[in-house]
Amino acid sequence: MQAVMDFIHNPVAPIILAGIIVVLVAVVSFVVRSLKSSRTQSEVPSSTSVVPEASLPQAQESEVEGAQRSRDGPAAQTADHAAPSAGQVSTSEETPASEIEEERTESASIEIPESIPSRMGRLRARLARSGALGKSLLSLLSRGDLSAADWEEMEDSLLVADLGLEATDELMEALHTRVKVENTTDPQVVRALLREELLKLVDPDMDRSVNLAVRDVDGVQVPATILMVGVNGTGKTTTTGKMARIFRAEGHEVLLGAADTFRAAAAEQLETWGSRVGVDVVRSDREGADPASVAFESVEEGIRRGCDVVMVDTAGRLQTKSALMDELGKVKRVMEKRAPVSEVLLVLDATTGQNGLRQAEVFAEVAGVTGIVLSKLDGSAKGGIVVSVQRTLGVPVKFVGLGEGPDDLAPFDPDSFVDAIVG
Repeated sequence: MQAVMDFIHNPVAPIILAGIIVVLVAVVSFVVRSLKSSRTQSEVPSSTSVVPEASLPQAQESEVEGAQRSRDGPAAQTADHAAPSAGQVSTSEETPASEIEEERTESASIEIPESIPSRMGRLRARLARSGALGKSLLSLLSRGDLSAADWEEMEDSLLVADLGLEATDELMEALHTRVKVENTTDPQVVRALLREELLKLVDPDMDRSVNLAVRDVDGVQVPATILMVGVNGTGKTTTTGKMARIFRAEGHEVLLGAADTFRAAAAEQLETWGSRVGVDVVRSDREGADPASVAFESVEEGIRRGCDVVMVDTAGRLQTKSALMDELGKVKRVMEKRAPVSEVLLVLDATTGQNGLRQAEVFAEVAGVTGIVLSKLDGSAKGGIVVSVQRTLGVPVKFVGLGEGPDDLAPFDPDSFVDAIVG
């Protein structure tokens, strides 16, 4: 006790006590830190078992990316080496998915044109319902025994239907002769004879096929080229679009050329038709551009792409305008510098009847028409123009349009046409 009292009264005692306290605090602090460190290490797994949050989704995406690399080839695989690490976020990985989605949307928007057999059956029924000539003849043939007045009315019906005077006279004479030989006035027998004689006039033996052969020119494969011509208002551009649908339905690769550079909406109209079936259009960005230049570029682009059909739409023009008709001849000559023109199709409005024959003659002289497309044949009494235009030009009717729908155009079938007329 005395020693303790002596220590307390010693002037050095406070210093010694302070030193002891500092040492104790340091020891306690060290022990506490050591305990915290050991507790933390016991709670956290080793670094080899840590799975980053992004690794699981990326593991799932790796299969898709592998398939994408196999399709895209070495370039895509090389680009993968520069991709961000697993722990990094990259928005560029979303681009292929968005492009695929756009392609799916575009594919979904492309229409599948109606097949040729299907549309021919449907249009055959429509022609039978709407042909005014057929209704007139059926009315006559249903009266029983035919009188002289009935025969005269039948002749008038054929003339009104634009069969033409020469063809009508020929038909009536042949029909009268056969009726006398058969010694009958039975309407059903007369109807059968009328069908046979009409079919002869329509001439089922004419070649109505469209030349779509891909040819070799100086070692280069060139597509079949089709030049579409006609006067204003015949539905030429619409018919061009509808024909593109027919060729697409048959599996052809088609390219359209908008050489109607005088009408502002013509190129847009053609593009609308083409986009519906996945067909591109070559056009000029400048209104009033040289149509021959557009036609030439269309053929060039068709060759470059490996298309098998190139269709060139031209501006509607009156046959009385010699300058415009000369320009049409130039368009054809320029196209032929790159590839032979396979077909020159003249679009005629069936409702114009005999008035369309002079148009046909002039276009045939200038452009060398190889076939006729009759538009607007439905609901008119002008079906006889099929016979008269073929007899005038010596070229066949190859297509007929019977409505406003996109697939209301079909190859012309003589048997179906005559059946629709005589019932």
